[in-house]
Amino acid sequence: MSKENSAPRIGLIEGIIVLIGMLIVMGVSVIKIQISPQIPILVVILLLILWAKARGFSWNSVNQGIIEGISTGIIPMFIFILIGALISSWIAAGVIPSLMVFGFHLISAKWFLPSVFLVCTIVGTAIGSAFTVISTIGIAFMGMGVTMGINPAMVAGAIISGAIFGDKTSPLSDSTNLASAVVGADLFSHIRNLMWSTIPAFLTSLIVFFLIGNTSAKLNVAAIDKTVGVLTIHYNITLWAFLPIILMFVCAWRKIPAIPTLFINIVVAVGMIFIDKPSTQIKAIVNVLTNGFVSKTGNQSVDNLLTRGGIVSMMVTISLIISALALGGLLMKFGVIEAVMGPLSRRLRSNGSLILAVILSGIGVNLFVGEQYLSVILPGNAFKETFSKAGLAPVSLSRALEDGGTVINYLIPWGVAGVFAANTLAVSTINYLPFAIFSLTSPIFSILSGYTRIGLKYLKTDENDH
Repeated sequence: MSKENSAPRIGLIEGIIVLIGMLIVMGVSVIKIQISPQIPILVVILLLILWAKARGFSWNSVNQGIIEGISTGIIPMFIFILIGALISSWIAAGVIPSLMVFGFHLISAKWFLPSVFLVCTIVGTAIGSAFTVISTIGIAFMGMGVTMGINPAMVAGAIISGAIFGDKTSPLSDSTNLASAVVGADLFSHIRNLMWSTIPAFLTSLIVFFLIGNTSAKLNVAAIDKTVGVLTIHYNITLWAFLPIILMFVCAWRKIPAIPTLFINIVVAVGMIFIDKPSTQIKAIVNVLTNGFVSKTGNQSVDNLLTRGGIVSMMVTISLIISALALGGLLMKFGVIEAVMGPLSRRLRSNGSLILAVILSGIGVNLFVGEQYLSVILPGNAFKETFSKAGLAPVSLSRALEDGGTVINYLIPWGVAGVFAANTLAVSTINYLPFAIFSLTSPIFSILSGYTRIGLKYLKTDENDH
């Protein structure tokens, strides 16, 4: 009984064995068998609980570990629900279609690659999903680039770089919300702090694409004109679509938390729907917010892009987050993370070495598992206490998690994002990797920020300050 109620101490070697075993199970499942990560995570949790019971941990410890892990994600999961409703309401109100139309006007035949990069950043920021950008307008851009004789790997690199920038900086992005949630940081404070590495990476990418992307080929704009025409006919394309975007930035400037900000934007979007179509029934609005918007333009590419959103669409992501946070909570409760990271963190003497360690950890999880959520969650749980002891604010950790976790997954040939991008754009990950400039430079600028202390936020100051 005393063994059951005591808290066994986990040594370094045992902790490493547990983590390696966990990574093998998930790595084989996700990479080799190519199944979604939810079930492998549950299998790992089962094996971890069996090991914990054999080591003498109590059922109370198991329950508390799961509760403590998941509790950190309750607010973010509620935010995910609101984001699902916001996306569908923005599409129905014509916000996202309008942003697409105005974004398409930036396309230039002479500067095709930088134009593609810029348009993907705009659409990606509006949508908050790199996968959606890559699989819709990304395919159109690939066709145009190939027709013009431009290296497909370069076009893919520009598409992916722009899509990731949009995904990383959008408050609608699940990965951005996850990174802030894991460390307990405010979403908009996290996005503001991201700019210290994101803006330099963005400018570097833009410069590189300008240098390698000058072409005198004539651009066949038929595909773009067709898409713009479809959007103009079926949606209310107007400058008023920028109102919710402006409200989003105003709320961030006024330091209004994410939940009221999202509620405000949903209400405004619903109001725009009623203004545009006063005969719209409340039941129809509720259905859009719950189940998502269904585009019925008859144009497959447009319908694929704009049939999305809704509360229901977020449930798969939420189930993954619950499972992953439970796993992280158990690893922390059983002392596995501390056993492995403790000796490492005690040897880290500078802020730069801490940032470097987080980024390398994120890259390592991506290489072992190929799953971008876990590349954020596991290092986030491992380094949270270390960053706190070092006096660094949560946003300093969340930025490093994004720069070493989220953006790197697109560079891993067996990573979920890497496989998706390669298959969708018909360009191998290895081929487009040298041109995915944003993913390559984000961790570099994040590391430089750590060693120069430029852009680092500390606990002794208000992390919400600019």
